[in-house]
Amino acid sequence: MNRNEFGVWEIFLPNNADGSPAIPHGSRVKIRMETPSGIKDSIPAWIKFSVQAPGEIPYNGIYYDPPEEEKYVFKHPRPQRPKSLRIYESHVGMSSPEPMINTYANFRDDVLPRIKRLGYNAVQIMAIQEHSYYASFGYHVTNFFAPSSRFGTPDDLKSLIDKAHELGILVLMDIVHSHASNNVLDGLNMFDGTDGHYFHTGSRGHHSVWDSRLFNYGSWEVLRYLLSNARWWLEEYKFDGYRFDGVTSMMYIHHGLQVGFTGNYNEYFGYATDVDAVVYLMLVNDMIHGLYPEAVTIGEDVSGMPTFCIPVQDGGVGFDYRLHMAIADKWIEILKKRDEDWKMGEIVHTLTNRRWMEKCVAYAESHDQALVGDKTIAFWLMDKDMYEFMALDRPSTALIDRGIALHKMIRLVTMGLGGEGYLNFMGNEFGHPEWIDFPRGDQRLPNGVVIPGNGYSYDKCRRRFDLGDADYLRYRGMQEFDQAMQHVEEKYGFMTSEHTYISRKDEKDRVIVFERGNLVFVFNFHWNNSYFDYRVGCAKPGKYKIVLDSDDPLFGGFGRLDHNAEYFSFEGWFDDRPRSFMVYAPNRTAVVYALVEDEPKVVNDLELVEIPETVKPAAAEPVKESEPDEESEPLDS
Repeated sequence: MNRNEFGVWEIFLPNNADGSPAIPHGSRVKIRMETPSGIKDSIPAWIKFSVQAPGEIPYNGIYYDPPEEEKYVFKHPRPQRPKSLRIYESHVGMSSPEPMINTYANFRDDVLPRIKRLGYNAVQIMAIQEHSYYASFGYHVTNFFAPSSRFGTPDDLKSLIDKAHELGILVLMDIVHSHASNNVLDGLNMFDGTDGHYFHTGSRGHHSVWDSRLFNYGSWEVLRYLLSNARWWLEEYKFDGYRFDGVTSMMYIHHGLQVGFTGNYNEYFGYATDVDAVVYLMLVNDMIHGLYPEAVTIGEDVSGMPTFCIPVQDGGVGFDYRLHMAIADKWIEILKKRDEDWKMGEIVHTLTNRRWMEKCVAYAESHDQALVGDKTIAFWLMDKDMYEFMALDRPSTALIDRGIALHKMIRLVTMGLGGEGYLNFMGNEFGHPEWIDFPRGDQRLPNGVVIPGNGYSYDKCRRRFDLGDADYLRYRGMQEFDQAMQHVEEKYGFMTSEHTYISRKDEKDRVIVFERGNLVFVFNFHWNNSYFDYRVGCAKPGKYKIVLDSDDPLFGGFGRLDHNAEYFSFEGWFDDRPRSFMVYAPNRTAVVYALVEDEPKVVNDLELVEIPETVKPAAAEPVKESEPDEESEPLDS
């Protein structure tokens, strides 16, 4: 073997005399090293495929080099990067309705068409990098260059990505460069027999909460390894970008643990910052965008690091988007309160609390909220009633009616105000019941305490897409609403509109009104009061129409609005807007009004406005008619 200029030992094996490869395709390969502590066998750090053989625990490195006629050849170009991202967060293994580990091929054939139909333009796939422990959700990576063999072969993954591109869907990889599995036999830990080959030594090299190893970003070989890894997935598999996991943990020596960031700049530019890690993030973003200008990078950072989404050439870290993580936490906090204690200003502040010109991906919930030990929004809202009262041929309950209504409103207001991108974890679009629990056995802690497992059951490690598709269940209405929401954004592009104005955050009426683009959003969160002749401000004159109504019977609503009604603006300042129009705002309902550009009709006197008859007989509980609070001082942004 020869030692190259990077200090890495390498060897080149020419083909056999008959032209066959020196190492046959599918062969097991390993590295045997003489270390100060003795002989050590390891899977090569740069292995491209690894497999767990039946009956064995450690993974085996596999030399993957199929004959040319068996290699997958990409047929479709990468889609053009959309102006606004609507991301479907997914996990291949748990994407089947059946209690099993699903495959790349099944995901390609069954899930990708669903994503396209629902109106999402990007899929973010978790757990691609090989990980020995399935229940880690893919975050304890053992082989960084190898796609997970549980789901199929590398060529199967390429076929999946190519199909997504054919459908016009971007494919983003949930990449893990913030830490690594502490496995020794089939991971990078103790690779050369020492504690610090790829990682920091001592306590700094161990994450106390994640039970994993932490990279030394000041090492040139670590930088070369991780930068090569980021380039590998883009070039070999044609991923369109990344969601970088655990960025907050990377950027700070304290990893963000037990730290409440207040926005004080000393929290970002002090001794707690891991400068080497921040430099690595700048390098990887610069490399990605230099090689693939259309590639997308999203950073999972909760700290609010300044310059996070400013290009590297302008002195920033270089991400395209930041995950707006505070939103999901705020919704869980709010859902623990009574309806009477919800604060409109608090909701709006959390949704809009981001740095100027910094693009964010908003989400009401992700995979984190779906894991065992937590609850999805649907389960917070409807709890055990979901088990018995979701069939349309049976009476509903007040808890179900409330839950379905608020589930739709929460998702729409998050998409409407939360950022320039939107993310949904698969199945949550229809209020997937229960939680995610990966198959696992009992775990004995060092102190002797035993954490019970689930008998290695896959029952809670799947996605019941059949529930969302069933026209006899109430899940269908929530799925239809989410689909309509995506298509309204596709048509009007409101998430990336330069025009955003919040005209009302009324704590008495429980109403939020805002403009985004040529759309006016009206949310009535009141649990009982519906408002006739409710005046809402607008910027542009003309005729408005309803383009999305959460109370539509198609979406599990009560049909209290007439979608054929027209709404004409009239002049006069209201809520700091130069014009306004009158609407009916049913309780627990969100309505989106679009400006009809053709044939605008404007009147100048409120008394001349003919209020359209928008009320249909309600098929729900009686609605209390209330007058709007004209004396309240609506806040503006």
